[in-house]
Amino acid sequence: MTQAEIKLCSLLLQEHFGEIVEKIGVHLIKTGSQPLRVIVHDTGTSLDQVKKALCVLIQHNLVIYQVHKRGVVEYEAQCSRVLRMLRFPRYIYTTKALYGDTGELIVEELLLNGKMTMSAVVKKVADRLTDTMEDGKTMDYAEVSNTFVQLADTRFVQRCPMVHAPENSDTGPPPPAPSLVVNEKDMYLVPKLSLIGKGKRRRSSDEDAAGEPKAKKPKRTTDNKEPTPDDGIYWQTNLDRFHQHFRDQAIVNAVANRMDQTSSEIVRAMLRMSEVTTSSDAPFTQPLSSNEIFRSLPVGYNISKQVLDQYLTLLADDPLEFVGKSGDSGGGMYVINFHKALASLATATLESVIQERFGSRCARIFRLVLQKKHLEQKQVEDFAMIPAKEAKDMLYKMLSENFISLQEIPKTPDHAPSRTFYLYTVNVLSAARMLLHRCYKSVTNLIERRQFETKENKRLLEKSQRVEAIIASVQATGAEEAQLQEIEEMITAPERQQLETLKRNVNKLDASEIQVDETIFLLESYIESTMKKQ
Repeated sequence: MTQAEIKLCSLLLQEHFGEIVEKIGVHLIKTGSQPLRVIVHDTGTSLDQVKKALCVLIQHNLVIYQVHKRGVVEYEAQCSRVLRMLRFPRYIYTTKALYGDTGELIVEELLLNGKMTMSAVVKKVADRLTDTMEDGKTMDYAEVSNTFVQLADTRFVQRCPMVHAPENSDTGPPPPAPSLVVNEKDMYLVPKLSLIGKGKRRRSSDEDAAGEPKAKKPKRTTDNKEPTPDDGIYWQTNLDRFHQHFRDQAIVNAVANRMDQTSSEIVRAMLRMSEVTTSSDAPFTQPLSSNEIFRSLPVGYNISKQVLDQYLTLLADDPLEFVGKSGDSGGGMYVINFHKALASLATATLESVIQERFGSRCARIFRLVLQKKHLEQKQVEDFAMIPAKEAKDMLYKMLSENFISLQEIPKTPDHAPSRTFYLYTVNVLSAARMLLHRCYKSVTNLIERRQFETKENKRLLEKSQRVEAIIASVQATGAEEAQLQEIEEMITAPERQQLETLKRNVNKLDASEIQVDETIFLLESYIESTMKKQ
């Protein structure tokens, strides 16, 4: 872990869980796996607080534990999972686009709570949706349950590992920590629940009329509560499936930009066919025949078999090699090469960054060196058709920023400069790692800036929230328009303008975070794919 990643993890943990959890989490990230007593000693935190913090981190899959041979339980932080918290808004937005408001709230609840039973998720989501509906309308549990089943069928949610019960439980002392097992067959199997009922509003008229103290209500309902049929079966979001969807969308968009919409729809159809048959970390999809692709195209997409074959041939002949041909049976067998696609997207990202920072001439030199593999300075000047002085300055700029590297090939063992070739080359993997590190720094700066803006205007934000709360309570009692206007005037015109500026700045910072995270995702996917291939 680099310092930039540790700082980003620290900010994310603090923002989501507070200072104590952040302290324990960052300590584990820096030191690796540690037993409980060492964590307590090193952090100077009380045993009870450390236990609670570890419970929170384990609940959200940010820490795992392992029992060693000597019976000591050690806890280890999952750094990559902590960094994924940056992507939570994107996961939620994707589910909303695919499954509507119900799917959005299901994934949001699972992300906020880490692990939940299906019945608890369904009831909570139904209650939240009922709150937003008009009076007299409610959300059925069955409707929410159906959306949950769809999410499980498409593998966006999955079961958590369950506690393994030993066969000879009577003999011997219990283990120091329970062992968790994953049953691959049941990972996406939804329990059969007959959830009958509708969502409840937080403030129903019956409860208000009863005038019952809030403290008494839970006591009455919890005494005779029966265990739910899915008790012990917990669910979590499948982040790998979301990442697979993001990768597929990036490939489809790249094909649409390079060729046309029809080509992208053909690639989309191929990716949809491969969602279940191909694992998320496979370098290729399973071979698909031209006939299968033709049958799986969207209904109403008027394209003949002959035109489809021409498009597939065009895609297979493209230099980027997103689509490859693997055989001639069934009208031709085609695969999507994920590694080549990710490499092209990562290279395009590097080119874009160079063009923005150093200009179009530098981008031309970068593309030239990338294409020719190895070039001397004189060759770069000649091929790029740029004056020697300018070409030299641009090469040194990119060299100092680690976008390109210099390789020495000596003619003699003494490495004399006069008898040595100096070749410029691009190590895409090294450049991608460098850019990824800078992206982590950028996100850290954005979060810190957002926190600073909010802290600077804390008093004004609190005043605005108080005024909004007063207006809401007065509106509920049926106040007149003049009275509402009088309350609104508690915030002066300069203060209102300051609030608008703050809102605009925070929105810009949030949007920038999401945009940088898209770059992070592409670079991470490319690096992971390259490391697996090696």
